[in-house]
Amino acid sequence: MALIVQKYGGTSVGDAERIKRVAERVVGAADSGQRICIVVSAMGHTTDELMELASQITPEPFGRELDMLLTAGERISMALLTMAINELGRRAISFTGSQAGIVTDTTHGRARIVDVRARRVLEALEAGNIVIVAGFQGVSTEFDITTLGRGGSDTTAVALAAALHADACEIYTDVEGVFTADPRLVPEARKLHAVSYEEMLELSASGAKVLMLRSVEYARNYKVLTHVRSSFSDNEGTWVREEDERMERAIISAVAHDTSEAKVSILGVPDRPGIASHVFRPLADEGVNIDMIVQNVAADGRTDISFTLPKEDLRRAEPVLDQVRGRVGARGVETDPDIAKVSLVGAGMKTHPGVAADMFDALADAGINIDIISTSSIRVSCVVRANEVAGAVRAIHEKFHLAEEAVIREAHPATVTGQLRALNPEGTAPGGGL
Repeated sequence: MALIVQKYGGTSVGDAERIKRVAERVVGAADSGQRICIVVSAMGHTTDELMELASQITPEPFGRELDMLLTAGERISMALLTMAINELGRRAISFTGSQAGIVTDTTHGRARIVDVRARRVLEALEAGNIVIVAGFQGVSTEFDITTLGRGGSDTTAVALAAALHADACEIYTDVEGVFTADPRLVPEARKLHAVSYEEMLELSASGAKVLMLRSVEYARNYKVLTHVRSSFSDNEGTWVREEDERMERAIISAVAHDTSEAKVSILGVPDRPGIASHVFRPLADEGVNIDMIVQNVAADGRTDISFTLPKEDLRRAEPVLDQVRGRVGARGVETDPDIAKVSLVGAGMKTHPGVAADMFDALADAGINIDIISTSSIRVSCVVRANEVAGAVRAIHEKFHLAEEAVIREAHPATVTGQLRALNPEGTAPGGGL
């Protein structure tokens, strides 16, 4: 009997009627003979509303109590969905993150999972129950309630799938899968049948919101077969899985964009060994995430260092940057929040030269200037002006003909079992305990 972990996002459980529809889908899967473990997010905009409520009390809520408040949203969802499933005549039981054995580090607001002790969940499944788990939350090694950060329910689902040795993890959301670009910017964008873990990691890191970055890291590390699909249709979505070298693939998979970053430039930095360490170590100690970095050619013994960081980290970074400027003897610091990052991702570019040049040609032909460039073996990213990002995405998408049907990576499976057999001829399930 297949064991499937399903995750439903906030829009999927946004109101009572949607919760009832999710319950019908879950019961249908259980009636087909599958064992089902469900992970739910908070309803709709509940988390934002709770954050706003906290801000009316204090501008800087204490992390422990903020986590205690925010986890209430998922507890509401899990209880209501359990009631709806029981109303349909199936046995269901709900667990908070701590009851489900999600153990995290002690960082509030951005906790990382360190262990999944899923014995209680497994016992409930073996007793014939549908299990509903609150996403986004866990319990720290010091027994405090913690949250995993935005999109943390994805990570909860994948981590549970790994610990339970599930046959697959289905991420239900308000989109039909992973597309070659954001369909809101590029209406002709095409849904991808499959992407590799590495491609999905790059897409998530480059602004694609369909899967949280840390959930993809878990899926890759524990070989969890992941299926991103819509909760509003029965259509097949996008499979996120191991890259199979035996199969052909398209050179480019997709273009992603991110408008959530800002650029910082430290001007007139002395050009001597150790300066970069003096600049970036204090930011790291403050918990500021740095993305793209570029250092200009030195002139007269000084240089400029520019980098990008999340806009939400900018306020915390500014006092640190002011201290860094004085410590290293820089001439000044400039911040620019009106930027965007556009990225081209594809495993095939590792063996195809000229991809970056074609991307730059597309931006040049569209009259879009590039500020910073960053690359990996399967990604090229450029920083452009925020008001030009839509044009940049469309130009790159058209340049690489991503709207056209590319090589299909594998035969479409009729069932999850068929997909698993295609990936694991021996019949072994992907995933493993944490």
